[in-house]
Amino acid sequence: METQRLTTAQALIGFLKNQYVERDGREWPFFAGVWGIFGHGNVAGVGQALQQTPDFRYYLARNEQAMVHAATAYAKMSNRLRAFACTSSIGPGATNMITGAATATINRLPVLLLPGDIFARRNVAPVLQQLESECTQDISVNDAFKPVSRYWDRINRPDQLPSALMEAMRVLTSPAATGAVTLALPQDVQAEAWDYPAELFERRVWHVQRPLADRTLLARAVEWIGAARKPFIIAGGGVIYSEACEALVRLVEQTGIPVGETMAGKGALPWNHPQNLEAVGVTGTPGANVLAREADLVIAVGTRLSDFTTASKTAFQHASVHFININVAEFDASKHAALPLVADARVTLDELRKALEGYRVSDEYAARIASFKEQWSAEVERLFNRRQGPPVSQSEVIGVVNSFSRPEDVVVCAAGSLPGDLHKLWRTRDPKGYHLEYGYSCMGYEIAGGLGVKMADPAREVYVMVGDGSYLMMSSEIVTALQEGYKLNIILLNNYGFSSIGGLSQALGSGGFGTDYRARSSESGQLDGARLEVDFAANAASLGAHVIRPTTRDDLQRALEEASREERTTVIVIEVDKEVRVPGYESWWDVAVAEVSEMESVKRAREGYEEAMKRERNFL
Repeated sequence: METQRLTTAQALIGFLKNQYVERDGREWPFFAGVWGIFGHGNVAGVGQALQQTPDFRYYLARNEQAMVHAATAYAKMSNRLRAFACTSSIGPGATNMITGAATATINRLPVLLLPGDIFARRNVAPVLQQLESECTQDISVNDAFKPVSRYWDRINRPDQLPSALMEAMRVLTSPAATGAVTLALPQDVQAEAWDYPAELFERRVWHVQRPLADRTLLARAVEWIGAARKPFIIAGGGVIYSEACEALVRLVEQTGIPVGETMAGKGALPWNHPQNLEAVGVTGTPGANVLAREADLVIAVGTRLSDFTTASKTAFQHASVHFININVAEFDASKHAALPLVADARVTLDELRKALEGYRVSDEYAARIASFKEQWSAEVERLFNRRQGPPVSQSEVIGVVNSFSRPEDVVVCAAGSLPGDLHKLWRTRDPKGYHLEYGYSCMGYEIAGGLGVKMADPAREVYVMVGDGSYLMMSSEIVTALQEGYKLNIILLNNYGFSSIGGLSQALGSGGFGTDYRARSSESGQLDGARLEVDFAANAASLGAHVIRPTTRDDLQRALEEASREERTTVIVIEVDKEVRVPGYESWWDVAVAEVSEMESVKRAREGYEEAMKRERNFL
């Protein structure tokens, strides 16, 4: 058998650059390269291997968590058909990636993590940055990746690598099982050589399947839909990942069934499609939430049915509501005691459409859908045109950016009050035009995620919308965007604090405690002194970005025009009114209120909470 004598790290890189995926007869290289920050735990192993492999690109990030976010966003934008690997040194470099791993796994997105690890040979222990245990020598900080990885392994010998790599690729390319894959690489093993079989480095194509639903269950689903008087579809991210948007359009146009979109599923239909009632759940529209509440049949497609989608199990109130879940993951397909169609979304929607020929919702139901659609369009126009301030309202900023952007452009966000407002208000015109990380809602994702989106599709303009809180947590990848020549349009909304949690705190009777950016008062001892003035524009300029400081909505329009002419990353800093909020509509979210308190406001909030909890349902 022909072999090649290589270090473990060299063999790893040689394998990764020859992996391809195929779906529907189209092939792509699976890995676009490796993100990394080098330290003593990987510089002589993975670092050296990348240095001698210039045809497999290395990208230098500024923060290990950020590089995993960029990789995750890239995979999401690529419908999980392309991915990155991320390498770090041992210790803090590795643990910095854990939050990114959780983000990828919770969102069902593939990323390969290659953290350096302590020495496999133990004679030099404890090494720099090693976590020691009195109970075992077979542990390191990389064991913390286990609960947030879909596959985890430690390569203690060079000859373990081939089998680990095959398992890693099985998980990474599986629509049902994908997420973060972690291969911990002891720093001494990375540099050790072995005679690897040459076939390990041959071009390998992984087929991404489109599984069919069980025939008996599919027939039963057709019967249920045919008998339903008020069916309702929830479109999740799986619709987009499986490229099922056109199949969904064909089904709803034939049947007239209305659609509500999850955070990940927004864009499954164009915002102005007659059957699209847009956002559903806690951050949903009135029409979507009312029809979900009244639905006698809910057809969930490619969604995890999280608490934001189900309004903490209060969204569906019909006495005999049933569920059909279409999902490639059996785990998700079985939620809510549903009829589980464990299958690809695109093929299943087309099969249902063909079997439902002649079925259509009643004229009365269709009229209600149209009425809700018209009412919501008027409400969005009202919120877009408040003419507030300065400072302007957040909804006005969203309206100006949405109107200025092209249909194919992408808005990126993740945390704070912006995701809820964007879910309700952003008028998506392209399946990839709305990029929200809301499985983990990770502060700091936005700018790094925007970079990943831009790298996946450089032809699109990317509009990163980020609050001051998230910006302060992680703005470092502005430097990386400049390094790589990827232009981002960053709209930084400054509201001097945490608007989302501030509003939630008020609703829970706590008055926004700890959510304003203020100095500590010498009189009260609390953080209720003078407002902290942070010069975000100066900060962004110091990182190399072009900076604009609008104050009014007209200024913002001109700032976007200026940014469109710029060739480098531009940061637009605008102050918004923290207390001018977009309402919630026909929905509720379960956030526990203190059962006992000396505060009257908390007592009142608890009374309302206990009443709302009565609407929560168990679907058995």
